[in-house]
Amino acid sequence: MSDISELERRITAALDRAAQAMDRLGVVGASEDGVDAAALADELEAERVANAQLEERVRAIKEKQETMVAGLEAQVARLKGQVESRDGDLSRMRAVSEKLRQSNQTLREANASAVADPELVNASLQTEVEALRAARSADRAEIDDILATLDPVLKEA
Repeated sequence: MSDISELERRITAALDRAAQAMDRLGVVGASEDGVDAAALADELEAERVANAQLEERVRAIKEKQETMVAGLEAQVARLKGQVESRDGDLSRMRAVSEKLRQSNQTLREANASAVADPELVNASLQTEVEALRAARSADRAEIDDILATLDPVLKEA
């Protein structure tokens, strides 16, 4: 961006110098030679047109760059949201997995001591169901992310 601004400044300064030279030549040239002044005026006009074209190109480049930056910022925001969602799912899965390990350990200890406790079996099964739900939720979030990524591609096709 600073390169573009610098180029604009240099072009404007060059045109200002050319205009000042034309003004001085206009006073001198009118008295000496009208043909040279007309040729210089034509050259000046050609430079002004070229400058206008360059400025339009610079403006178009800036707009394209701003659009691209805005798109990238939106994509970064969307990806941040996905990462935060995944972090939450991962934390939940870790907690449920730990609970499942503890429940299974308690169940193994009860079975080792030949004490069958229906409440332990029930708690273990409930924890396993909760773990399956957490895994399904994480899988669903991943599928939603994939679909969100593919949706723009499919719309273009």
